[in-house]
Amino acid sequence: MTEITILGAGVMGLCIATELAGRGVIARIIDPAGRPGSHACSWRAGGMLAPWCEAESAEPVVVRLGAGAADWWESHGAEVTRRGTLVLAPSRDRADLDRFARMTQAHRPLDAEAIAALEPELQGRFPRGLFFESEAHLNPRAALMALRDGLAGRGLTIETEGDPSGLTVDARGLAARDALSDLRGVRGEMLVIRCPEVALTRTVRLLHPRIPLYVVPRGDGVYMIGATMLESGGKHRVTARSAVEMLSAAYALHPGFAEAEILELGADARPAFPDNLPRLRRRGNTLFANGLYRHGYLLAPAVARMAADYLLDGQTPEFMDEDHP
Repeated sequence: MTEITILGAGVMGLCIATELAGRGVIARIIDPAGRPGSHACSWRAGGMLAPWCEAESAEPVVVRLGAGAADWWESHGAEVTRRGTLVLAPSRDRADLDRFARMTQAHRPLDAEAIAALEPELQGRFPRGLFFESEAHLNPRAALMALRDGLAGRGLTIETEGDPSGLTVDARGLAARDALSDLRGVRGEMLVIRCPEVALTRTVRLLHPRIPLYVVPRGDGVYMIGATMLESGGKHRVTARSAVEMLSAAYALHPGFAEAEILELGADARPAFPDNLPRLRRRGNTLFANGLYRHGYLLAPAVARMAADYLLDGQTPEFMDEDHP
């Protein structure tokens, strides 16, 4: 039996452990926190499973590998909301909406009436939009707990300390910069608000001139709003400027958000390589799995499958980085 130890209980580590368990290998997981939580940047993610929208700025491989993410999460116990993504822009920024449409696929154009039919709260607010019907979203924290619980049901308990045994999979995210010199942090800031006065049922992206915004419903009038993209590896608190800009953009989407209660302000740094694509990198007895950037929940299942294929069957994965020291 192959013995494998995974370092890190964030989205990458838990997905790899889950994929291995499905093939009959129960790995060890070591994480100082002993559970998924706020020490990992995946705790503060939006949870959007939106490969077609990501094509606006990401490589085609992100779309191709991310297309199966919703099915993977659903098959492993996560609750996935399949209501698509609505992309909007203020009237003055119609050129941005046209550019977004050119850069992406799998969408259909909407007029004001069609927007209102999907989201009645937005009636009369936007003349045009795009609807990506096949996209989905999930609650990241609940999804991580679902993976943890599934692994616990197979006898895996997350250890808080100890030495790795067998092959080691390093899935520590940005903490692995001590071994991966080309890994950088891309800071993201987010808000969680409660606003029962506004009832949105699907992810809405607003192509705002200062900060592109997404609003993800969490249920019971709670929304996650994000997110900034700052080339800074620091895990600082949310700045006043970022908070004001995100809230201003949310107000532009619907003025009812002005009455929202702020439940949480969060900031963290996404681990990314220079091309913003993930990597599997083997050094001695350690396989590094890292660099999910802003695509954690979208690409972690595919990277986990590649890692399991490599560890158990010796298959060279698409994201294998053999040439880097």
